[in-house]
Amino acid sequence: MSGTVTVKNVTLGEGVPKICVSLIGATLTELKEEAEALKALAPDVVEWRSDFFAGVDNIEAVTEILEMIQAILPDLPLIFTFRSAREGGERQIATEDYIRLNKAAAASGFVDIIDVELFNEEADVQALIAAAHDCGVFVIVSNHDFQGTPSEEEIVSRLRKAQELGGDLPKIAVMPCSAADVLTLLAATNRMQELYADRPIITMSMAGEGVISRLAGEIFGSALTFGAAHKPSAPGQVAVAELRKVLELLHRSL
Repeated sequence: MSGTVTVKNVTLGEGVPKICVSLIGATLTELKEEAEALKALAPDVVEWRSDFFAGVDNIEAVTEILEMIQAILPDLPLIFTFRSAREGGERQIATEDYIRLNKAAAASGFVDIIDVELFNEEADVQALIAAAHDCGVFVIVSNHDFQGTPSEEEIVSRLRKAQELGGDLPKIAVMPCSAADVLTLLAATNRMQELYADRPIITMSMAGEGVISRLAGEIFGSALTFGAAHKPSAPGQVAVAELRKVLELLHRSL
């Protein structure tokens, strides 16, 4: 049922799930080295996890980093993400600073997608989506539950809410406590994709138990998966080369 979203030359929502790798350096030098290394790995999408960056409070420094990443990886769609501590990120941030940071990133001309957390005030989420769209930037509306795996109904509800608010790419990541939790995430993904989604969705079950969810997106309905370059940005990420082999194997089997 879900549609597609095309960013640069990458179409999400059709064929093999696309691979995204996150840049997590604390300094400009570290981020430059990571970006250069991605040339050899050739992911489909790159994400800058700005909450790892020591200078994230400085908008000028943030813009400089974005420009640098864009210059090194000009053909890859770039996601700008500040992941808050409450959702597994490196630091907390005041609401007004979160809004200002994301609006500045969207307006910079160097990013293609921003990630906005669903569990902000609804008006703030809508304002950020509108600001990004005004700049021609897509929006992931995301939720990350590191405490456990909600019910299938709740997962679908959160994804539907992200879609209803205008997110171009609804996303949820949950923490499994059992194999049954992984099945819950996969069932919710399939239900959302078949019954409600009119755009690509991104879902994953984290940690070792959830690895299958990072591999089987094409079967159940998740359009993007996150791979690791050197250091993973979230628990359960698989190295890019291995991830690509499995995704292609599954694709050929369908």
